[in-house]
Amino acid sequence: MNAASANPLRGEVELALASGAVRLRPSFAALVAAEQELGSLPALLERVAGGDVRLADAAALLWHCRTGDAFGERAAFEAALAEAGLRRVLSAYRALLAAVFGGA
Repeated sequence: MNAASANPLRGEVELALASGAVRLRPSFAALVAAEQELGSLPALLERVAGGDVRLADAAALLWHCRTGDAFGERAAFEAALAEAGLRRVLSAYRALLAAVFGGA
């Protein structure tokens, strides 16, 4: 799973997992899918800014923003996130939220 380097001008974030780097791109389609699962993205940002960080929210946003189909099933992706550790997962989550909301 060798993702090309992330392009920060497109809001892309690279997440290093044991199986290789995954490029995360907050495309419009990805954000719509994430919002259908998580509810309003601005409300999500407010929760996170208030200290209410939920791993399920992070996993969902990362899942919807991943490029390629290296992880056929969500459970495999979530297992790779667990193996990567909280620091790495939350760092990617924070970077994606900053890209989506312009650092808000």
